Amino acid sequence: MSVGKLALAESSSQVERGTVSVLIADDHELILEGLALLVGTMPACQVVGVAHSGQEAAALALELRPRVVLMDARMPGLSGTEAAARILAEQPDAAVVMVTMFVDDDSVLCALRAGARGYVLKGASKAELERAIVAAANGEALFDEAVVERFSRYFTATDVSGSAQPFPELTPREREVLSLLAQGLKNREIARQLEITVKTARNHVSNVLGKLGVQSRTEATLRARAAGMGGLNLHEPGVEAR
Repeated sequence: MSVGKLALAESSSQVERGTVSVLIADDHELILEGLALLVGTMPACQVVGVAHSGQEAAALALELRPRVVLMDARMPGLSGTEAAARILAEQPDAAVVMVTMFVDDDSVLCALRAGARGYVLKGASKAELERAIVAAANGEALFDEAVVERFSRYFTATDVSGSAQPFPELTPREREVLSLLAQGLKNREIARQLEITVKTARNHVSNVLGKLGVQSRTEATLRARAAGMGGLNLHEPGVEAR
């Protein structure tokens, strides 16, 4: 299994040893204990709590303020994606990485729309999981290769419109903004690049998300890169395959 990396923002500093606080949520006790033990051996990470449900994860995240939450996508009651959305609404600086067995369209789309910064299958290696955690902590996103392949095909298929230019519904300026989003730029960096105010950049980003019918920058970036925008491929060279 390999992992595709999708950079959303450049980090100004590297994650130092033991600096990433991690909350882990899974309704299966054996999996939860195994993940806690595994993450506990990662030099950059510190497990600060475990949760057995989405409801408990949301409550503990508010109390513990972890930098990264490893979340099972499907749990009874409040699902992992619902818990992720609740956590990120209350703590926008947190990062959620889904750890799941499911790679169907609905599961991945729900995770993206909830704001997840990673989607890792439970068969991933320790190194792959650690990369996903560190990437999320650094403001990046990392998805399992199966997810990248699936959505590259999905977005390419849904964007077929007979036009030589992708996303004809966008204005030229909005297309510029989307291209910069696909390069991993934040609103402030987009504003600097286009010589506009941060508020104007934020408005353009909001308009782009609305016109594309997506709910997160991650989802917009995936669509843009699947269409060849941003000057980067969905699959970065040098990503390990297992």
